Amino acid sequence: AVGGFLALWIIGYGMVQASAPALISSSSAQKSQPTSANQLRRWKSSLLIPLVGIAAGLHLGLAPTLVLVAGLIVFAIIFAVNSAVHSYLVVAYASEDTVALDVGFYYMSNAAGRLLGTVLSGALFGWAGQAISGLTACIIASIVMVFVGSALCIPLQKAEERHL
Repeated sequence: AVGGFLALWIIGYGMVQASAPALISSSSAQKSQPTSANQLRRWKSSLLIPLVGIAAGLHLGLAPTLVLVAGLIVFAIIFAVNSAVHSYLVVAYASEDTVALDVGFYYMSNAAGRLLGTVLSGALFGWAGQAISGLTACIIASIVMVFVGSALCIPLQKAEERHL
């Protein structure tokens, strides 16, 4: 059952990521540029919706499995679009002479961030209580990181405005 769930998860995530260009271009005011730092900030900020929903559901005492699965499905859909936007912007921002280096650095940073996030969330979960309290602490930490990530889009947006 777990293997089947994970297989469906990966297939669904891939389908959303593959359809991300259509989602982004249909929501884009600027048809000449498929995506922008402003769109990245909006998509990234929208990750708060499922995170706050999960935290609220857990706080209200709803069935944790249902809250987590439903919340994480919504989170994964938004995250898959975010991933596609990041990938596009990395290539769009890359210097013509250093595309491979820039893309490689992005994926190296991405992997390091996932490793660090996994280790820190495990430590936070253990520190906060290894139950709903640990899960809630991880969700709150995720909310903080989404705020930080969204704020870091602002300098990208200003740089884009200077170059337009």
